[in-house]
Amino acid sequence: MQVIHVTKTGSEKTGHRDRFLPVNLEDMKRRGWDELDFLFVTGDAYVDHPSFAHAVIPRVLESAGYRVGIVAQPDWRDAKNIALMGKPRLAVLISAGNLDSMLSNYTAAKKPRRNDRYSPGGTGGRRPDRATIVYCNLARSLWKDTPLVIGGIEASLRRFAHYDYWSDRVRRPILADSRADILVWGMGETPILEIARRLDAGEKPEAITNVRGTCVMTREPENFPDALEIPSFEEAARDKKAFAEAFRLADGEQDPARGRPVAQKVDTRWVVQNPPSWPMTPKELDAVYELPYTREWHPSCETQGGVPALEEVKFSITAHRGCFGGCAFCALSSHQGRIIQPRSRASILREARLLTKLPGFKGYIHDIGGPTANFHVPACTRQDKGTSCKNRQCLWPTPCPNLKTGHGEYLGILREARSLPGVKKVFVRSGVRYDYLLADGNETFLEELCAHHVSGQLKVAPEHVSKAVTDRMRKSDKQTFLTFRKKFEEASNKAGKKQFLVPYLMSSHPGSTLKDAVELAEFLRDIRYQPEQVQDFIPTPGTLSTCMYWTGLDPVTEEAVHVPKSPKEKAMQRALLQYRNPNNRKLVEQALREAGREDLIGKGPKCLITPAPVTKKGSRQRAKKRPGAQKRRRTGEKKSPDLFTPRRSENSRRGDR
Repeated sequence: MQVIHVTKTGSEKTGHRDRFLPVNLEDMKRRGWDELDFLFVTGDAYVDHPSFAHAVIPRVLESAGYRVGIVAQPDWRDAKNIALMGKPRLAVLISAGNLDSMLSNYTAAKKPRRNDRYSPGGTGGRRPDRATIVYCNLARSLWKDTPLVIGGIEASLRRFAHYDYWSDRVRRPILADSRADILVWGMGETPILEIARRLDAGEKPEAITNVRGTCVMTREPENFPDALEIPSFEEAARDKKAFAEAFRLADGEQDPARGRPVAQKVDTRWVVQNPPSWPMTPKELDAVYELPYTREWHPSCETQGGVPALEEVKFSITAHRGCFGGCAFCALSSHQGRIIQPRSRASILREARLLTKLPGFKGYIHDIGGPTANFHVPACTRQDKGTSCKNRQCLWPTPCPNLKTGHGEYLGILREARSLPGVKKVFVRSGVRYDYLLADGNETFLEELCAHHVSGQLKVAPEHVSKAVTDRMRKSDKQTFLTFRKKFEEASNKAGKKQFLVPYLMSSHPGSTLKDAVELAEFLRDIRYQPEQVQDFIPTPGTLSTCMYWTGLDPVTEEAVHVPKSPKEKAMQRALLQYRNPNNRKLVEQALREAGREDLIGKGPKCLITPAPVTKKGSRQRAKKRPGAQKRRRTGEKKSPDLFTPRRSENSRRGDR
């Protein structure tokens, strides 16, 4: 991939607004443009920062000399709202945004969300359900002959027949429903430049069928003789075993070096996925992250309160892409890939120096990391060559013997960054994989992490402790977490700091029974930790866990999997994780009785809840809320746990921001 560094395009004016890409005709006129090459329509508010795909892809195209305009969160009730800058010469590019629009709009209970951190003022309701399809319909109604190219997380993870939690059914590949010409899956910079070049050379979109990292629709599957055909949409929709088989086969072809094209029939056509894009080199990735982003939200967002999502990343640095963690519920391996793609140390440090000059910088770099902060180098020599093992995980069930476990390069970056003039602290907030950290065997990184890079709390993600559940999640076991907990405490004490772990936990994941949820509750009791935030499992398209949720099968082992689906069971599992909350008492008691664990109802030190008070008539009544010290005496809870965060929101410690 070739990216050309630019500082200006078109107009020589350098006013504040002109540092952004055009969003209306006035912006185009100031640049001297009478036509766009590409129109980018996004479901997010316009934020010109490299953490936002709608900033990266247009900036990459701009660096190659193309004229790109952005329409952010258009009112979808009238097509004219995406036509403000006229018909683009080459194509309309469409993305639902940084999140799947259904996940952005609805909770795990399928209730509308009131907030949206990617919208001005954090207000929800600014993007339509199934935004990719809606925006495509708008574009098609205006310009029937203009190529449509879709991408982003929503399109990427819905590229084959997929289970949709919100409609509770299997939906067609999104290319079939959106009527787009090309789907870019994955991160997108390399394929979008090839698509742009070929469209600019006069090729029709129907002829652009062989670009890596794309999917297309065809009536002529014989044009893809090497493609692996998986069960059709119709088969997958009516037969859960066929759905699981389709997922397993497609998932096995996600490697750049050995992946084959994958074809799935939909009615009388086929959707064909080309092999993934090749991993980007450090030089290529450096070029992408050093394009002239303003690192601000667009001025039009200012009067509405700005865009909250920028606050989380404005003073953070993406150091690498990819994740070899392999968590079953995570879409990263299907979107960014398993192969780690690092930036160079020099580029990361240049960005750190840039942050120190930005308005509002107070000396704190909030994060240097990626999907997983300490996965900064390729996992093994296979990844060095741009490939990975097909039937083997890097960390589960135990770390692979071939795993590279050194943290030296990442630690060197942190050391240099924290020594830069103007930098007071460099934090690591994108989370660390403690099983990978422990596999290193060298505690230097953990000691320096605790001494210099923890902002009072360290995020970790055990997610669960029952082996039956962690195996379905493809996560490490409870003992690994306990070992890390001890070492973290020792390293924090050595640094003379009182620091807390923030363990992220998930309820109702496939494989989790009430028995497993009770085991997790007992674990929380023993470590004296009460989470204020618990994530209910939400089946999102394209993940292994979602396949288990829909089919009741592990597609890899073909074993039957218990799936908590009823609202009652899901509520009980969640309540068990927060059993100290008086509002959950009734649900916790029901769960304990259904699980046959009445021994945990009583006044002993191991009990989760006390018996309900007895009325004069001999019946039991629901316990009333007891504030403060009375509640602590009843539960045996200490006022301040030794290691884990106090009973307050995990997101409330922001004094360093």
